This record gives sequence, C-alpha cells and structure tokens, in this order.
Amino acid sequence: MKKTIKAGLWGAAGLGIGWGIKAAVRSMKRPLPSMQGDVVLITGGSRGLGLRLAEEFARHGCSIAICARNEAELERARDLLMERGACDVLAIACDVTRQDQVADMIHLVHERYGRIDTLINNAGLIRVGPFENMTTTDFGDTMNVMFWGVVHCTLAVLPEMLERGSGRIATITSVGGKVCIPHMLPYSCAKHAAVAFSEGLRAEVADRGVSVTTIAPGLLRTGSHRRAEFKGKQEKEAAWFTLAATLPVVSMDAGRAARQIVAAVANGRSEKVLSWPASLLARTNGAFPGLVPDIMTLINRLMPSASMQLQPVPGRDLDHSAGPFLRVANSLGREAAQQLNEEA
Repeated sequence: MKKTIKAGLWGAAGLGIGWGIKAAVRSMKRPLPSMQGDVVLITGGSRGLGLRLAEEFARHGCSIAICARNEAELERARDLLMERGACDVLAIACDVTRQDQVADMIHLVHERYGRIDTLINNAGLIRVGPFENMTTTDFGDTMNVMFWGVVHCTLAVLPEMLERGSGRIATITSVGGKVCIPHMLPYSCAKHAAVAFSEGLRAEVADRGVSVTTIAPGLLRTGSHRRAEFKGKQEKEAAWFTLAATLPVVSMDAGRAARQIVAAVANGRSEKVLSWPASLLARTNGAFPGLVPDIMTLINRLMPSASMQLQPVPGRDLDHSAGPFLRVANSLGREAAQQLNEEA
C-alpha cells in the first residue's frame, strides 16, 4: 500500500500543478455577464457562506431573498446586508425540509419581485463524529436538509425558469460529496446525493435555457465550526474540525469563495471546486481510484475513538474545553463567525 500511496502522491502533485495553471488561465477570462436587477434566492442565507454570497450578489446589483429557520437570525442578516450596501433584501423564515413552507416562500418572493432568476441551494447541517456514534436520525437529518431541501427548492423554481427559457440554479455541495471524509459520514452521504442531483439535472435542462452549477467547496472560513454539532469525544472532535476549518493553509477565506461562486454561477459553469486542497483531493480520487480511500484510512487512525456520548453538542458550547493553542489558532475563525452572524 505504501508504494501505491507514494506513486499516487507524485501523480497528485502533477495534477495540482496542472490545476493551478488552468485556474490562472481561467482567471484571465472576460468579465462577468451583467446581473443588474436579477432576483437571487439563497437558502441558508442568514449566516456563514450564505450571508457572504448574499452580500456578493448584492454587490452586482441583484435583489436578494434569503431564507433560514431562525427569524431573529434572518433579521440580523437583513440588517447586516443593508449596512453593507444591499439595496433590496427580503428575509423569509422557511424550513427547506418542508415542501409546504418552500411553496409559501416561493410565493412570497414572487409577490415581492415577480420572478426568481437565480436559486442558490446553500442550507446545510454538519455533524462530526465516528460512525459508531451516528444514528439513523443523524443520517435522516442531514439528508432532509442537504438533499431533500435541494430537491424541494429546485423543483419549486424550475417550472417558471423552463417556461421563460432562462434561469440559474447552483447547489453548494462539498468536496465531501466527491470524497468521503472520516467522521463525517452522514454529511458525505447527503452531499454525494446532492452532487448526483445537480449533475443529473444539468444534463436534462441545459438545452432549455437553465444552467445548473455544482459547487464543491473544501474547508471555508465562515465560522460554521461554531454551529457544527459534535458527537463521540466531543472536545477532541471539535478541536480537529475547528483547526481544519480556520487555519489559512487548509481553509479558504469566505469572501474569496463567494466571489468565485458568483463568477461560476454567472458564467453558467457546470462545476466549481473551491480551494486547491479540495481540487487536488477530488482530482486525485478521480485519477487514482482506491488511493484516496487508503489515505483516508491512514487519517482515520489519527482521529478520536468513539465514546458513549450520543447527543450532538454545538461547537460554540465547547469553548470551555479549548486550550490556549486552539484559541490562538482559531482567531481567524472567530473573526469570520462575528462577521457572518454565526455567534448568535
């Protein structure tokens, strides 16, 4: 296995160089198509990446509708967006796992703006821990939000887009939808399903004027580690995830991610993988089947073992267990959480 991994890593390095050259060439392409006056609906838009995306679309002159389950968070998000230059923001309380609530939300957006030009499926849920501590409820919850939520919202906006022959749909999946990450099994399962739905839908509607884009980010500095839920040895699980989601080398700034996502959606790209570690991981997995699972097996040996703790605990409730090193290393993560409404 060692020889296979060594050969694969050399190949992965070559893929990484090629990807870097391709990205540099792509960055020199023509300016974005105008989105002035477009109506953009963003699910999970009250905080984190969704909030940053709303800010970026507003910067391009779009009218913004955001939805989330928490009304107080939505109002704070709306105020933040207006303070940061957005001219028109509609905030709607909606649980995307409920088809009836999604239908009501679409009706309210139509009532306000008359149409929806772009849908961004962004609502998400992260639970971290070994598979022994995961239950069918954990799998069901993540599938309901990150797969069925995507299906409900997409099928609700598709008819109007197909009728007028134009529209954009983007689904924020994850590199975890291409490569299974240890201790994130329910999350990876839901993201794999979302990738399949997004890619399959693109093939079926592309010739009818609707572009469908699959976004697969790696780790982003959005402050989402504060809302992630941890099971098993919670303090240890929170420690590794927090470091991975906040350190500059392995995580990507949320603003930079939002700019790249908006550009990919505006240009109608089929896929955008965010961050060089995520791209390298996804490409290596495609080029060398079996290599990445072997690497993940080695990584899993370094992860915390299971425990009797079955109840998920949010990262923000584990601050007391963070040592001095983690508090210093997490400074960028705390800053992102404050900027992106994750600290409520």
